[in-house]
Amino acid sequence: MTTAVTTETQETSPQSLWRHRDFMLLWSGQTVSEVGSNITQLTLPLVALLMLDATTFEVGLLTAATTLPFLLVALPAGPVVDRVMKRRLMVWCDIGRMVLAASIPVAAVLDVLTLVQLYLVALAMGVLSVFFAIAYQSYLPSLVGKDQLVDANGKLGATQSFAQLTGSSFGGALVTLLGAAKAMAADALSFGISALTLVLIRTPEPTPERPAEKRRLRTEIAEGLRFVVGHPILRKLVASTAVSNFFGTIVLSLQTVYLVRELKAEPWVIGLVMGGSAVGGLAGGLIANWVGKKIGTARMIWLPALCFGWAGLLIPAAQPGWSTVLVAVGMTMLMVIFVLYNSSQVSYRQTITPPELLGRMNASVRWIMWGTMPLGALAGGALGTYVGVRPMLTVSALGDWLAVLFIVFSPLRKLRDVPKE
Repeated sequence: MTTAVTTETQETSPQSLWRHRDFMLLWSGQTVSEVGSNITQLTLPLVALLMLDATTFEVGLLTAATTLPFLLVALPAGPVVDRVMKRRLMVWCDIGRMVLAASIPVAAVLDVLTLVQLYLVALAMGVLSVFFAIAYQSYLPSLVGKDQLVDANGKLGATQSFAQLTGSSFGGALVTLLGAAKAMAADALSFGISALTLVLIRTPEPTPERPAEKRRLRTEIAEGLRFVVGHPILRKLVASTAVSNFFGTIVLSLQTVYLVRELKAEPWVIGLVMGGSAVGGLAGGLIANWVGKKIGTARMIWLPALCFGWAGLLIPAAQPGWSTVLVAVGMTMLMVIFVLYNSSQVSYRQTITPPELLGRMNASVRWIMWGTMPLGALAGGALGTYVGVRPMLTVSALGDWLAVLFIVFSPLRKLRDVPKE
């Protein structure tokens, strides 16, 4: 980190993030981008279901196409991120995703939209999202400093929930008024705004260290994996999140099918259910810093996670009619827990990792954590077809209790707070 950046972050108190111009630019840009992405998360399966008459398995494949890049390209993406200017890479990823998102409404207007195009767009956007996500988490410590990471990650977590609240509700209205495909134009616009806010950031980014001699990509990938697997707490966190993501993606791949075909919900109701659940995540992000001070930032990782399974069981308990609200309540609880958990565990990863390894660490973590997601999507689509959607949602809730065991029985349980150095 450069002297100028170090001095700035040391002299600024954690409460000053509201007055940190460049963090506010990053935060506002990501807020808009996340709103657009949540519109797409709602509308893309609806495009497949309502316009192309996709089956449950085909919708599962669509979710798998979105997450598969984390399994395929996350590891080589890490060394790439460590070698380049991260903010510049993020800008180009936003521009690419803007073009891809815009191709869906254009194809719909021309009446040439197919499931194959949906799969290809989902896959390509997933690849760019891998590079963006790894660069994003590696860039944040140089922008705000390690002493502000829990607060910054909490605010960014609140952003994701706010985006889900507004994006899902707005997306449901757009689908009703314009149709599912045309609603994706909003996501294209959001990526453009995100790219603009990144360009406007002034804080100098540390120049990546160049190795004295050329090194093989395989060697650099191995360094990141060794760091993650060799750390006694980090490997347990990664294992827990990987298992949780597997079961969580079963819910993700089936939730739209469940709401449309099992609960007979209209698009605007689906938007309200998904958007309403984000209130919990928004609250979780806003109180993350306060909760961390009260119970300890390390305890904030595993204590709330004990409630994951209970919240998940509310979702398959819903029936057509008024009890659809149980889906919203369950998702609300899950989002509170998720944001509290994520605020601390991401900050922990960023704090314990040397700056020159951040990209490879985040890539290795994403590869393991997110690599289980396409498997969960495929399992949800396939088993949801043959076993039933509701039973698979129940299995997912039970699986969350299995995931939390990794961190409950780990050295993390003995810590009160995430270390700051």
